[in-house]
Amino acid sequence: MGVELGIMERKIGIYYAYWADSWDEDFFPYISKVKMLGFDQLEIQAASVLNLPADKRRELKAEADANGITLSFGIGLTKDYDVSSLDESVRLRGVSFVHELIKAVSSIDGRMISGTVHSYWPAVPPPGLTDKRPVREQSIKSMNELVKAAEDNDVVLNVEVINRFEQFLLNTSEEAVSYVEEVDSPNCRILLDTFHMNIEEDSFADAIKTAAPYLSALHIGETNRKPPGCGRMPWAEIRKALDDINFTGPLVMEPFIKPGGQVGRDISVWRDLMPGADLDAEAAKAVDFVRRELC
Repeated sequence: MGVELGIMERKIGIYYAYWADSWDEDFFPYISKVKMLGFDQLEIQAASVLNLPADKRRELKAEADANGITLSFGIGLTKDYDVSSLDESVRLRGVSFVHELIKAVSSIDGRMISGTVHSYWPAVPPPGLTDKRPVREQSIKSMNELVKAAEDNDVVLNVEVINRFEQFLLNTSEEAVSYVEEVDSPNCRILLDTFHMNIEEDSFADAIKTAAPYLSALHIGETNRKPPGCGRMPWAEIRKALDDINFTGPLVMEPFIKPGGQVGRDISVWRDLMPGADLDAEAAKAVDFVRRELC
């Protein structure tokens, strides 16, 4: 059974880690927070949801429903669960882990897991490897197994296109299209991110249009990962491309501006990007900006 993505207004979401120092958080307080700030969607860490007891997952879903908030789920697989690993035992361990993620997310009617579902993060090629095709083949093999579970559970796996400094397998929209076309499942689609696109793509519009048949969601943020509206990202070009392809998926902010903690370290935030900023107030301003400029 495939996932039907119907016609809707573009929902505006935000990744919880904008506020967090740790990846493993109590997500309940973020739900009412993002509702108050004007968001439609909250993206949370899929692995943390897997670790929740079933009753706590249901409570999380009920809290989201009560606030009118859609939950989406992100993952940066660790090297221990690398589904693209040339070590078959690691690959199989990763496949088993993602199977469990899919079931956990589906159990609370989650419909989307995005990120490095196709590899791990952050990642560089194995030592001595100059041709990434063997790693890609392992990833495709894993994804062909995983999409069966995704189809059965009505969950879309969005492969994220990530810049060369954080990942190596899919750096451009064109590479992602080739990947999902080889997998050939409606439950394997693409997540683009304006931060990564700014580094890798020649044209925002061309990248969006290239991915159009498979583009499921868009992460948005400025060129330095500040919230949308306080930088130099060409939002008018991005808006026109989204309109041209009739994009109706969610726009999920993924700003990272705080140094410190595991999040700041992993994202390489080594200075306070917005000293003295009220994070809630900046998020609310960004919602207004996105609703005006991208919706």
